[in-house]
Amino acid sequence: MPASATSRLLDHYRDHARVLPWRAPLGAARADPYRVWLSEVMLQQTTVASVIPRFIRFVERWPTVDALAAAPDADVLHEWAGLGYYARARNLIACAREVVASSGFPDTETGLRALPGIGDYTAAAVAAIAFGRDTVPVDTNVERVVGRLHATSDKAAIRSAAAALVPEGQAGDFAQAMMDLGATICRPRAPICQPCPLRGDCRGLASGTPEAFPVKAPRKVRPVRFGTAYWIERDNGLWLVRRPSSGLLGGMPALPGCGWGQSAPAAPALSEVRHVFTHFELRLSVVATSAPQGDGWWQPINALHDAGLPTLYRRAVESVLEQRKQLAA
Repeated sequence: MPASATSRLLDHYRDHARVLPWRAPLGAARADPYRVWLSEVMLQQTTVASVIPRFIRFVERWPTVDALAAAPDADVLHEWAGLGYYARARNLIACAREVVASSGFPDTETGLRALPGIGDYTAAAVAAIAFGRDTVPVDTNVERVVGRLHATSDKAAIRSAAAALVPEGQAGDFAQAMMDLGATICRPRAPICQPCPLRGDCRGLASGTPEAFPVKAPRKVRPVRFGTAYWIERDNGLWLVRRPSSGLLGGMPALPGCGWGQSAPAAPALSEVRHVFTHFELRLSVVATSAPQGDGWWQPINALHDAGLPTLYRRAVESVLEQRKQLAA
């Protein structure tokens, strides 16, 4: 891509940049590395629209990495409830504490990559946006823009081409310009090519089928697993437990239950919910029983929204309460 195209991209970004709470205003000093890192962790597998209100609430509660590092694990996990992919929250806590112990974030990709939960993309994003390092984070938006620009689906070629595009000293603005372009104009479907500042250099557009690039691998069929959660109710309270600290939904409040296996439970269920994890689909049956199981607590049913249940168990609880409401009608 010629330098003139890079200039057009940056000009377009300055005129049309999305206003996001983790970004520094255009022309201001670089963004706070804490806010960049936190936003990038939240945005993994989660939409910008979903993250914005949660990010604002999070930084109001813990405005600095020191404040987050000092927070009890249970409070952070509770605040994370509903964002999904809960290993991110556990890594967030571990990373914050390691950063504080080291007296601040490292300012290089290599140093950032050594922190808990930070991979290649997040390390590059923080290095470029917060520290001005000449690197480019390649997320799905950047991959799509560069893939169409060069009419290729080869991931190695896309990474190499993206790295070659970075204008010296402007890596942060360039990275965010590419992200915005992919999110708002060079969309997965029905790209809006007319206002694109790169349209004159785009081989994908010249081919007549920009949407053909980059080719996505076919989705794998997820196996189905089955599980049972126990509804244990007494005096308008529901028995909740905390899941083991490691594994899926680690450390999160939950309904007690048995493991998730290949066979459907035989007991009649109050309700069943389906939930898609990264590698499998879970069909969770909620079964009534009377004896409390495991170490837990009685959560008032009228205050279940304060329990910090992850999405799977929140939906399971809501499905039972909805069934009860329909039967009472």
